Amino acid sequence: MTSAPKLSDQLCFAAYSFTHALTRAYRPLLEPLGLTYPQYLVMLVLWEADGQTVKEIGERLRLDSGTLTPLLKRLEAAHYLTRRRGQQDERQVIVHLTDEGRALSEKAAGVPVDLGCAMGADWPEIAELRDHLIKLRDRLGEAGCAIGEPGA
Repeated sequence: MTSAPKLSDQLCFAAYSFTHALTRAYRPLLEPLGLTYPQYLVMLVLWEADGQTVKEIGERLRLDSGTLTPLLKRLEAAHYLTRRRGQQDERQVIVHLTDEGRALSEKAAGVPVDLGCAMGADWPEIAELRDHLIKLRDRLGEAGCAIGEPGA
């Protein structure tokens, strides 16, 4: 007879609880910027490349438009960005930073350093963890072994 899996042995719970703690750690860092964690992610995408479509932003963040649109509306209400229909294709909505949204990037520049300090980790350690998580995430999408089969 096999024993039931233990919560403390599960990768899913370690990842879930880490993500929850990480989001909580971001809250006081983002509060002075007037951003929530999901809004911060949207702004990071736009600070990298302004003038993206909603679809492009959603692909980068792995969010569907039903989740992304309310975030964009709140950021637009805060005067950090504008949304406009594409001139070539009116089905596309293109998102641009406002001057206020661009200026916010300077205020947000210290957030990664402050987060590292809160974690008690230096940049190489954080980068190694990030890279490993990305590899594992990407492998989940590959067809290595079939989930649900023995050895999976």
